[in-house]
Amino acid sequence: MQIIDDKSVVGIAYVLKGEVGEVLDKSSSDDPFVFLTGAEAIVPGLERALLGRKPGDTFSVTLQPVDAYGFPRTDLIGQVSRNQFPSDLELNPGLRFQGEVAGGIRMFTIKSIEGDTVTIDANHEMAGKILTFEVEVVSVRAATSEEISHKHVHHGDDCGHHGHHHH
Repeated sequence: MQIIDDKSVVGIAYVLKGEVGEVLDKSSSDDPFVFLTGAEAIVPGLERALLGRKPGDTFSVTLQPVDAYGFPRTDLIGQVSRNQFPSDLELNPGLRFQGEVAGGIRMFTIKSIEGDTVTIDANHEMAGKILTFEVEVVSVRAATSEEISHKHVHHGDDCGHHGHHHH
């Protein structure tokens, strides 16, 4: 039986709960979340809790922010002019959007709007939160050398996932 190590392709069913037990996210054993260990695909505390486990294992782990999405960083909060957004877009606090930054695309949340000044926040929406994962390990297999070098899972044509191309 395959044991999870730092070069495994793992499928998990999970329920992610916030500090007061509210469900924030989940996946089922029928449609598990599949990822490559050792590739920073999941929060570090959850990956550590998975190492050494095998299919059929179930567990719960509560993570402090340092082991999950970190603490909010003030350097990821900034102000931009309203004219940086499409004029027909209705802006409201809480609106999430993708924006281009040095190093790629990042998700932002609008925090406030005062006149023509929009305060945006690029912190992860779960930064600063204590999170509990209830997990069932659904599948484990050794990663291929190609998956390890590309740092992500390659799905077979028969499992219904879209392929990808490297440029």
